[in-house]
Amino acid sequence: MERAISPEERIKRAEEIYNRRKMQSGIRVSTSNVNTKSKVEYSLFKKLVLQILICLVIYFIFYLIRNSNYIFSEDVINKTKNFLSYDINFQQVYVELENYYNNNIKTILKSNNNESNIEENNIEENLEKSNEENVQGSLNVSVEEVGIGGGEEGSDLLENEIVKDVSADEENKVELSQMEIDANEIKKNYNLIRPLKGTVSSRFGPRTPTNIISANHAGIDIAANEGTVFISSMEGKVTCVATEGGYGNHIYIQNNDVITLYAHCKSIYLKEGESVSQGQKIGEVGSTGNATGPHLHFEIRKSDRVVNPEYILTF
Repeated sequence: MERAISPEERIKRAEEIYNRRKMQSGIRVSTSNVNTKSKVEYSLFKKLVLQILICLVIYFIFYLIRNSNYIFSEDVINKTKNFLSYDINFQQVYVELENYYNNNIKTILKSNNNESNIEENNIEENLEKSNEENVQGSLNVSVEEVGIGGGEEGSDLLENEIVKDVSADEENKVELSQMEIDANEIKKNYNLIRPLKGTVSSRFGPRTPTNIISANHAGIDIAANEGTVFISSMEGKVTCVATEGGYGNHIYIQNNDVITLYAHCKSIYLKEGESVSQGQKIGEVGSTGNATGPHLHFEIRKSDRVVNPEYILTF
């Protein structure tokens, strides 16, 4: 005789059969009922182990410090106490730093400024002296019995040189003038000598003009008795011997790009094309051409630019 099955049991059996068929057919069953308790316990175990290790490390460090004879030695403790008890007077420190700055740094800065000012003053003095020499003439020299004179050719060259020097000076006051550069090159490459001993009657540069005297003196006039013999200032070749113009009897002697001119001569011993040695007698002092009396007009030129003879020689 079969046992009667209640409706609840039927429903339960039906669910069991349904679930079993789902598992056999490969249908995934919900994991909402999966037990994750083991994973949580494993994570807690890791944290516990990590905390224990950290505590051990801290304890080990504390143990080392506590049993170290140096870190907490009396010497270290006393020095630490002394350092902590030291009262720093910041006002005194500021005063000492200020005194050091005033006594040392300011002195160095002042010394550097003084050196710069001295160097600038020297440059300005040299420039002023150069400009004075470039434009200084014989304005204070009166026309007396001593001979002076000059030709227009050198005067025109000098006028051009004065304009160039002034322009160069305005552009850059530190640079040398072209005339100074030429003079330095002549002194470096040649050893000129004075052609005549005598009194300088008219120097290089601007001067008061007359119907005989040119406004710009391109050379230097050396007064001497008529007939006094003069010599060649340098070796070279005679490129010109002439009698015309304001120079009167005059002679050009050239060595490369340097020319020396001797004018107002009474007589000239050489002819054009002859070679001349330094110190050789080349003529006699006279007063030919535009001259107020016997004298030797002496010029130095480099590349057709006149050069103040006193930049090179002492008269």
